[in-house]
Parts: sequence; C-alpha cells; structure tokens
Amino acid sequence: MVNNSEQQKTSLEVSLSWTERLGLSASGFGGNLLWTALTSYILFFYTDVIGVEAVALGTMMLFVRILDGGADIVMGILVDKTKTKYGKARPWIKWLAIPFGLSFIMLFAIPDLSVSGTFIYVTITYVLVNLMYTAIAIPSSTLIALVTKSQYERALLNIIGTIASTIASLVVLTITLPMVKAFGNGKNGWLITFAIFGIIAMILYFWTFFSSTERVTEATKNKEAVPLKVGVKALFSNKYWILITTLLIIAFLNLGVSGSVALYFTTYVMKNAEFIGAISIASRIPSVLVLAVVCAPLVKRFGKRNVVMAGSAIAVIGRLTMLIDLTSPIVILVSSVILGVGGGMLGAGSFAFLSDTVEYGEWKSGVRTEGLIFSASSFGLKVGAGLATAIVGWGLAYFGYKSGTSVQTDRAIQGIKFLYIWLPMAFSVMQIVILYFYNLDKIYPQIMNDLEVRNEKKD
Repeated sequence: MVNNSEQQKTSLEVSLSWTERLGLSASGFGGNLLWTALTSYILFFYTDVIGVEAVALGTMMLFVRILDGGADIVMGILVDKTKTKYGKARPWIKWLAIPFGLSFIMLFAIPDLSVSGTFIYVTITYVLVNLMYTAIAIPSSTLIALVTKSQYERALLNIIGTIASTIASLVVLTITLPMVKAFGNGKNGWLITFAIFGIIAMILYFWTFFSSTERVTEATKNKEAVPLKVGVKALFSNKYWILITTLLIIAFLNLGVSGSVALYFTTYVMKNAEFIGAISIASRIPSVLVLAVVCAPLVKRFGKRNVVMAGSAIAVIGRLTMLIDLTSPIVILVSSVILGVGGGMLGAGSFAFLSDTVEYGEWKSGVRTEGLIFSASSFGLKVGAGLATAIVGWGLAYFGYKSGTSVQTDRAIQGIKFLYIWLPMAFSVMQIVILYFYNLDKIYPQIMNDLEVRNEKKD
C-alpha cells in the first residue's frame, strides 16, 4: 500500500508514485476488457451466433441501460455514505471484483433453450452484468478524485488510465476472433474466450484496491453528510458538470455506435470479418502513442479542453477519409490511424474533466459530493451507451438486415455504412460545439486557491 505519510501534507494536491498510478489504471484495463465485449461483440454474438433478432435486442438493451442508469445514482449515494478503514470507494472494488467477473462469464454461457427462453436468459444476464459493472465502475472512477486534488495529476491519471483502457480494447478486438476460432467457434469458443477475459479483470481490480490510498476522503471525513436533496440541487447548478456530462454522453454514443457496427462493416462491406483486428491495431496503437508521448505536454500547455476539441476535429477528418474507398484495406487503415490520433487526444480529458467539476461544484455551492457527480454522469453514459446499441439494432432492422444470413441486401449495406461513417462524424462535430462553451481550465487555479483559504478558515 502507498505510504500514508503523504496524507500529512497541508495541500492535497499531491503527486503520486508510479506504483499507485499504474495500480489505479489496472481497473481501467480490466473494466475495458469486458466493456469492449459489451460494446463491440455482444450484439454480433447475439444476432449471428445465437440468432436473436436485432430490433428486439436493441430495444431490450436500451431499456436495460436506462434501468441500470438508476443504479448509478444509488451507487453514487452508497459510495458517498460509505465509511471504512479503506475509505469510501476502494472497499467496493474489493467486494465486487469477483461477482462482476462471474456475471460477465454468465453472459456468454447461454444454454440450449427455446427462442423465448433464450431471449429471457439473455435479458436477465444482460441486466445482471450491467448492474455489476455499475457497482464497480462508480467507485473505480470516483477514486481518481479521492487520491489527489492536483489537476495535473488527475489529468495524468486520466491519460495513463486511457492508455490502459485503449490497450485493453486493442487486445480484445485483435485476439478475440482468433481465440474464438482456436477454441472451436460456436458458443463454446465465445464462452471460453470471455471467461479468460473475466478472470483477468478480477485480478486487475484487486491490484487497484491494494495499490491505492484515499487521501481526500481522509481529509474530509469529519464533515457532515450532504442530504440528497441538497446534493442534487448543487449538482444541477454546476454548469460545467452539465456540459461535461453531455460531452461524455455524446462521446459514448460515438464510440458505442462505431464500435457496435464495426464487425458488421468488416463482415459485410469489406467481406473480411477478421479485418476488425487490423483496424483495431491501426487505431489503438496511434492512440496509445499519442496519449503516452504527446498528450501530457499538450494538456500542460494548451489545457484539456483545447486538446480534446482538436482530437474531435481530427476524428471528423478520419471519417471523411474513409469515403475515398470503403472497400480498400489501405484507405480504411489510414483512416483508422487518423481516428486513433483523434481518439488519443479525446482521451486526454474525458473523466479528468469530471474530477475538476467536483472542485467547481464545491467552490460554487459549498457542497462536495464526488460519488453523486460521478454516478449521475455515469447514468447519462449508460443511457448513451444503451442508446448507441439500440440505434445500431434499430438501424440494422430499419435498413433490412437479416440475422444469421451470409448475404445482405444493398439497402442493409448502405445502412451499415451510414452507421459506421456518417453518424459518428456527426457526434464528433457535436463534441466540438459543446467544448466551445467549456472554460473551467482558465479559472481552476483560482478555484483551488479559494477552496484552500475557505477550508483553512473552517479548520
């Protein structure tokens, strides 16, 4: 565990050791191993391996995500009210690592049932895995705001975490289909593959628990609990939280739609399903390199907002490049590299923005509720991710996609192209517009000074 002597510092804007930074990123790697499966493979697995109709799946998944979104609020409240020797976020990671991994394995362990029985099993296990993901993701993301108040350190943690998550996505998208094939294809191939991912994720969550220390919680543990009504009122008076939550919803719609339809694109437009691995390598490696080498100095010089805006603009260019030739492997790979650069720059901000809105909210209203801020945002993200999957399911059905058939109509192919190119491009433009109104980076140093003076007077 990290040396507790750091907690004695007057200022909580501490710099963390690399041991702790890497440990905090482990949960991002483990979580994204499983999250990528939910966003990139589960719809294809259900439609083309199990044979469930796309429109029914899209509707079910949206409903489940909305239901699950309510669990985000509950989980955020539980985190804020938790008081243990480990803090208020870390213990949940310890308690839920194994249940989450097991629920994910159940998702692919579909028994031989009737059509209606299969759909019921799919629905129940999909609800369960989403609830488990919520229960462990809220404390994992909240933990960033509890280990330090340093804006730069939080941005650095976000960059490291995004690198880890991106590598996890790369691993899943590159080796999943070869692993499924090696394990015999069919339901058993998918089950064994993702059982391995689930076990790895459990181990990584325990790494995060044992390698981190909550300092901000320790410094504020004597403060009175914030009533829910007061916390919610403060939440919706926090204009930057509203902006960033909207940004993240759009970003997750963007990632969710493009991720869910990518395998359909390589299968039916490019006529090579396993090319999704090459696309993943072409996009994820530049993304990791940009995050590892470029983003930290860029954020330090230009601020998170400007870096993320530039990344969104680059993503638009990447989608436009695809239009040169949608069936050319070279064109698609070049486009994927461009998208990877843009995605890496987008990762420079993302959840680090939310940590900063915690300080802004406390400065503006005098109320500090990390759990509620992160859980309410997670509610929006879940709805956004669910809507993304629903959009793909509904879109495929609208354009005449037929589950389990090797040949699709021209209209269905055009629908896949629209979902893979034009819709994500529109979302990237929306991200730029939202960030135009975000100016918290400019006033953050003054906010931190004001809060420190205010807290010293209380003491």
